[in-house]
Formats: sequence, C-alpha cells, structure tokens
Amino acid sequence: MRRVTIHTDGACRGNPGPGGYGAVMVCGKHRLELSKGFAHTTNNRMELMATIVALETLKEPCEVELLSDSRYVIDAMTKNWIKGWKAKGWRTAANQPVKNVDLWLRLSAAADTHKVNWKWLRGHAGHKENERCDVLAVKAATGRDLPADAGFEA
Repeated sequence: MRRVTIHTDGACRGNPGPGGYGAVMVCGKHRLELSKGFAHTTNNRMELMATIVALETLKEPCEVELLSDSRYVIDAMTKNWIKGWKAKGWRTAANQPVKNVDLWLRLSAAADTHKVNWKWLRGHAGHKENERCDVLAVKAATGRDLPADAGFEA
C-alpha cells in the first residue's frame, strides 16, 4: 500500500457564509493541492469536504495519515461517533438528527477504502502544511461566482 499524508482545513467567512476547503496531499516526491469554494455553507461542512475530497482523490487503497485541526472531523472518526450515529439511524445521543449527514455518508465511504490514521493538530500553530491548507481554504472562500453547496441548501 502506498503511504500518503493528507493535511486538511476548512474556512468560512461568516458561519454560515461563503466558505472553502484546502487539502495538501503528499506521497513520496509527489504533492497535490486541492481547494474549492462555495457561496453559502458552514465551517464544519468545509472541514468535512476537505477530508472527503482528498480521500476520494486517491485512486487505490492507501495507508493514510490524515491531519486536521477540526475536532469535529477527528473526534467523529477516532471516538467512534460516526459508528454510533449510523447505529441510531443518523441520530445523536440526544436523539437529534445528525447535521451534515450527506457529508458523513461520503466520508464514511471514502475512509472505508483506506487504512486511515486520524490525527488532530492545533490550527494556526505554525505547522507548514496546515497553514498552507488554511491559505487555500480562505482563498477559495473569497473567490467569485462560487457554486452553491447543494447539501447545505437542502
């Protein structure tokens, strides 16, 4: 299995508001940067999108070290929140509907293809690749003619 390191970040100008995601993928000497903005979304949705798009970009099963400053994403995956939500029909412990279920379904499917080591890191703490993801996400959020985030609008 190839080993890939993925850094992700999401940004939103207002919450909700225009948002974007950024991801940096590194495999050996190869590096790929991904980003996209949306006209009206949330920060949590952009954190999820960064992770989803990066994992969906991989063309074969990989060993992935995925680093994010989003507790929302990392805790859901490492503390098995997502498994609990699935078991309860996408309801929280308080019996409320899980937010962003469209993206959690995509993330679950994308992650199942790979062996993922989920790691949280503090944002805006000088980590080179995390800072780059932030730049990509903010730039994407400030773009012109941004598409709708269909899942948010639904």
